[in-house]
Amino acid sequence: MIIAVASGKGGTGKTTVAVNWALSMEGAQLLDCDVEAPNAHIFLRPELTSTEEVSLPVPVIDKALCDYCGRCAEVCEFKALNVFKKEGGGSVAFLEHLCHNCGACTLFCPKGAITERPKGIGFIDNGTAGGVLYSGGRMNIGEIKSPALIKKLKEKIDRTRTVILDCPPGAACPMVAAVSGSDFCVLVTEPTPFGLHDLTIAAETVRRLGIPFGVLVNRAEEPGAVEAWCAAQSVPLLGRLPFDRQVAELYSSGRTFLAEKPQYTAVFREALLKIKKLLEGSAA
Repeated sequence: MIIAVASGKGGTGKTTVAVNWALSMEGAQLLDCDVEAPNAHIFLRPELTSTEEVSLPVPVIDKALCDYCGRCAEVCEFKALNVFKKEGGGSVAFLEHLCHNCGACTLFCPKGAITERPKGIGFIDNGTAGGVLYSGGRMNIGEIKSPALIKKLKEKIDRTRTVILDCPPGAACPMVAAVSGSDFCVLVTEPTPFGLHDLTIAAETVRRLGIPFGVLVNRAEEPGAVEAWCAAQSVPLLGRLPFDRQVAELYSSGRTFLAEKPQYTAVFREALLKIKKLLEGSAA
């Protein structure tokens, strides 16, 4: 099954959970979908087998053929093309950051003056780390179309394995692109007012996507407001990782903690069992 590991805010321990969870399974696959700030590779240290560039088509206008009729601007839903006609000619302004690469301008140009060229937006690295199959996306600096790279990355999903998606934080388009199509979403939160506030936003997003979800509390101390919210909202509490200074020290040095804290393997295995029971119950 595909398990998305998401959070309402950054810094809750989402990557820590995703990486260590993948390592606790046999033959898991991990996809780092946080393409604007990927860091799962720092902890997994995968042996890369391939890297591929991801590009999107952008329009190229042949001024020799263009008669500045304005049809391209009319069909551009996002106003990336603007045509200025004047006596004896004209000009076309292309605002690349607004282009959604739909191809409508190319299709509807009556003069055939618009073609397309590929524009690189990032890369996908593929490899292995022990028994974990790894793929991670990397956006080019200055690019903004992370959902497109995330969708391309998710084509690497191997349905014969248990797949962990390390998703972008928040509840905007990148998070939605990463979480969509998952069998279950694990929302990682921290026991703080800020963590609970953003957890409620992420939970509503996942509800609207129609994806079953549960909560895993990281840096947990005594049960408090997060657990109370889960009970009030009938949201499954999947597990709690305690506030452990040694885990933080291992993280800060780019190491995973299961090797030195094998007792935490039980937290991930129990969470996986809870997810399977929840999905079996919903199917029934």
